[in-house]
Amino acid sequence: MNENIEVSFVMPCLNEAETLEGCIQAAQRCITDNSLKAEVIVADNGSDDGSQEIARQAGARVVDVPEPGYGAALTGGFDAAHGEYLIMGDSDQSYDFNEAIKIIRSLREGADLVMGSRFKGRIMPGAMPWKHRWIG
Repeated sequence: MNENIEVSFVMPCLNEAETLEGCIQAAQRCITDNSLKAEVIVADNGSDDGSQEIARQAGARVVDVPEPGYGAALTGGFDAAHGEYLIMGDSDQSYDFNEAIKIIRSLREGADLVMGSRFKGRIMPGAMPWKHRWIG
């Protein structure tokens, strides 16, 4: 952990050239609007569509994760993170990173784990595997 970084935004990525920049910009707005000491990490899982360069140009730190898979990308991003708190979200614009401050506030108040949801209301039975309800 780097003492100067409170929050690491970690975005696993595989060929998200169309949506990645918007996700990075949203995280950066959250950082700026809330005066956070934070970093944005794109954990790239072998993109061949220019995602890595887009991420760098948008101001994110790119971590190459050679082991394939979503879990490997998350783990690679977490391992590279310097923040005290980790915020993860997909790089396909299915999460609103501007809302992350709500999670950060709860963490600052002592919560061990805070989970958000991109779904309003509830997840219907059978809509997704059980582990996806709790882990990304």
